[in-house]
Amino acid sequence: MNPLAVLLTLSALLFALGLLGVLTRRNAILILVGIELMLNAANLNFIAFWRYGPPEAALTGPTMVLFSIAIAAAEAAVGLAIILMVFRHTKSTDLNKLDSLRG
Repeated sequence: MNPLAVLLTLSALLFALGLLGVLTRRNAILILVGIELMLNAANLNFIAFWRYGPPEAALTGPTMVLFSIAIAAAEAAVGLAIILMVFRHTKSTDLNKLDSLRG
């Protein structure tokens, strides 16, 4: 197997694991971890296609990864802030117990 196929297979497994975590978990923090896994799988794809793509490609892969990491950091900060506010209100991070957004 060539290295690109190995990296794409690893990326697909990471994405599937993250998607499984998002769809099956009830805990909001574990759902955020699953989303982060899916973003890391996309970052691995960017780097793999940049590395094994055409030689005239500039630094497009690493540039996209840097933007993705910045977006993931902002998503994690906002997501954790929302989860903390929900925890203060409901005393739980279980998303099934969250039935209204009234204060």
